[in-house]
Amino acid sequence: MSNTQNSDQKLGQLIKTALKEQALSMRKLSSLTGIDTSTISRIANNKQKAKPSHLQQIANHLKIPLITLMQAAGYEVEDKEKTSSSDMYTSIDTIQEVLISSKYLDQPVTIEQIQQELSKYEQFALTKEGQQKIVHEFEAKVEQVMGTGPFIMELKKMYKTYCEETNSIEKRTILGSVLLYFILSTDIIPDYVFPFGYLDDCLAVQIGLERLSKLGV
Repeated sequence: MSNTQNSDQKLGQLIKTALKEQALSMRKLSSLTGIDTSTISRIANNKQKAKPSHLQQIANHLKIPLITLMQAAGYEVEDKEKTSSSDMYTSIDTIQEVLISSKYLDQPVTIEQIQQELSKYEQFALTKEGQQKIVHEFEAKVEQVMGTGPFIMELKKMYKTYCEETNSIEKRTILGSVLLYFILSTDIIPDYVFPFGYLDDCLAVQIGLERLSKLGV
């Protein structure tokens, strides 16, 4: 039996076990993820290889770390702990240079694109729905990505500050937009694109920190 087959069987068992533990049917998982029930069934029964986009949605709703599903499906996954400790996570210029020049991405990613995405989340961060999403989903997303390193530490600080009731509207807007960018799965770079999947999140954090510094925070 090939390693690919072994990986597929391991993935299928992971999904079935999680469904059973959470009392979810494949049909219910389908409605949560937007993936056809038949596709989920084929993946869980080792008859179809899961796409990274499938795995990201399954990870989101079964609360299984994405990296665990990727490895179980036989994908080669970069060690994010090593990546996150590198200098590319500490400088906007360095991150942007990596994103613009990378041959692994379909198209260059610029700081302007990240800023545009953050601006979309600013008003949402002030709504009750946006606030609930941040409060209820931030810690789960950190656990899902098995986050370590400086950008996760900064996000945790931002989350703690966001939850304080004494924040100004402007400060809360900045913090909330960055946290929502991290939580929501509509990133410019999908999170499953290793090792670049979280570089845009790092850039969003750096942009947020710079904006906060201008407020004297």
